[in-house]
Formats: sequence, C-alpha cells, structure tokens
Amino acid sequence: MVRLLLISVVFILVTERVLYAEESSVLNKTMQTLQGEEVQLAETYGDKVVLFVNVASRCGYTRQYKPLEELHKKYSEQGLAVVGVPCNQFGAQEPGTADEIAEFCQKNYGVTFDMLAKVNVNAPEQCDLYAELTKTVPAGPVKWNFEKFLVSRKGSVVKRYKSGVEPDDPELVADIERELTK
Repeated sequence: MVRLLLISVVFILVTERVLYAEESSVLNKTMQTLQGEEVQLAETYGDKVVLFVNVASRCGYTRQYKPLEELHKKYSEQGLAVVGVPCNQFGAQEPGTADEIAEFCQKNYGVTFDMLAKVNVNAPEQCDLYAELTKTVPAGPVKWNFEKFLVSRKGSVVKRYKSGVEPDDPELVADIERELTK
C-alpha cells in the first residue's frame, strides 16, 4: 500500500514537471553545458525559476559574477537556477575556450552556478534559447553582456533586465522572490 502510494506520488511529480516544460517554448531547447554535455533545459530547469545571463570575462560588467553567485547560494535551495551563457558577440569580450571560461569563473569569482557553452545571443547565428528569450517585451536583440532574463517555473519569461541592472538590485531580487513563492 505504501509502495503504491509512493509510486503514485512520483508519477504525479514527474507528470507535473513534464507538463510545465511542455507549456514553455523557452525551455523546450537543447543546449550544451560549458563542459560539452547536452542538456535538455526543460528536464533540468522545468520546475525552477531561472535567471539566464549572457556573460563575458573581459567586460566592465564581469564583476556581476559575484552577486550572481550570491543569488545562487541564497536562493538555489528555494528553486532558483542562475545560468550563465557565455557570448563573444559584444566587443569580443569572451574570447576564451570553455576550459578558460570555467577556470576564470572559478578562480576569480568562485562560480558554482550552471554555465552553458558559449553561443551567439543575437543574429545571424542566434541560438534557439535566445531566439525565444528576445521575443519578450521589450523585444529585440540583446544590447550587451550581462543582460538578464527571469523565467518562471512554468517556463515563461517574466522580465528582462538591462546589463546595468545589478543582480542584487532590490527590484530584481523582489521579482525573484515573488516567482519563488508561486
């Protein structure tokens, strides 16, 4: 009886996670991690609030890695996933290899949040994830490094933040906290 109940609960949780993922065109993407492993975004992040950030190691905003890591440490157990997405499209400020990016982030900022492989966030070779993210209001191309997209547990874009909005900005933190309670 207990075993049957446990199996039913697991089935409901798995089904709920899949349904959340199916609602979202944002998370219905396959990407690669910085280590080169394929990741199904819906499977990995389908039940989380996600903050996607296009990052670069040689940018004036690179210091934002520290508050991003602090967000990760403070809210990950509540369901926040901070996801760095390296991009070299803005002033060639992320020229490194995957290993160099990982080493830089770990050595200089102690980054433990997820990092995806380097991609283009804008056309002409824009990755599928950013093709969906940049449809949000205000729609349009990413303007610079460290632009942020907050995605709900259901996989829809909640809000887009300019590069200059710090990860510990009170409005951004309030938006994250609000989404975590849903």
